Amino acid sequence: MLILQQHIVPEGIPRIRLLDYALQVFTTIPSRSNMKKVIMRGAILVDSQPGQKSDWVIEKQQITLIDLEDKPPKPLDFKLEIIYEDEHLAIINKPAGIEVSGNKYYTVQNALVSNITPSSEPDSLKWSRPVHRLDMPTSGLLLIAKTASAIMKLGQQFETRKIKKKYHAIVAGSILDSGEINSPIDGQEALTNFKCINRYHSLKTKWLSSVELFPLTGRTHQLRIHMADYGFPIVGDKKYGKDPILVGKGLFLAAVELSFIHPHKNTPMNITINHPIKFDSLLEREERKWVEHNK
Repeated sequence: MLILQQHIVPEGIPRIRLLDYALQVFTTIPSRSNMKKVIMRGAILVDSQPGQKSDWVIEKQQITLIDLEDKPPKPLDFKLEIIYEDEHLAIINKPAGIEVSGNKYYTVQNALVSNITPSSEPDSLKWSRPVHRLDMPTSGLLLIAKTASAIMKLGQQFETRKIKKKYHAIVAGSILDSGEINSPIDGQEALTNFKCINRYHSLKTKWLSSVELFPLTGRTHQLRIHMADYGFPIVGDKKYGKDPILVGKGLFLAAVELSFIHPHKNTPMNITINHPIKFDSLLEREERKWVEHNK
């Protein structure tokens, strides 16, 4: 049995079921439906015993995520952009349109087999694993663990909110210069900070805003839900935008910066990339159309 992550329930937690609590703690599980399957397979232990999704979580319990995966990923011949790699971890630039993991064949997890060099460390994982989630339509930086100690230590950093993430997005409307969105999602605390980079005219929405988003919690679809509820949906969001614009161009949301402590070297890491070219192309095109229309 390989322990992937362990967690001690702190004092003073609100009344919550194991399914909902595990989603908050174990960021490697991509969705609620996947978490249900993980629990039903017995891969989450509560005080060393298999937990049930409807169990109430009690303070001081030890909750453990273990590895029950005996079947290796199905190798997917898909080229990934490697931003950083060493013996302990890797960071890739996930393209939009591919799931991180799950039951599908077309996933990052399957593509890692042909893209990431196996670790030679004594606690090397049988195959590299994503450490957190990115929505299928979202692009950007994705952290990959190559050793058991890396996945545990990085998981702890996510749990204690020591890993900082920055996203770039284009939203419909003229948003404030900066602000904070503190609005629960599925009854759980959810906090996002935002900063406007620039604003552009648009014939379709009057304004488009280029923004930086900083999620301080890690709820599923947090940024998409928060921006839509705040009145500035992310361009191309078919799920949460009331009137999705530019459908077919994809979601204009990208993870562009990751800051964390290296799990082996114990040194600060700060990785940044540029947002996709399509962001600039969209803004320039919309501004140009507005100018031509108003000549």
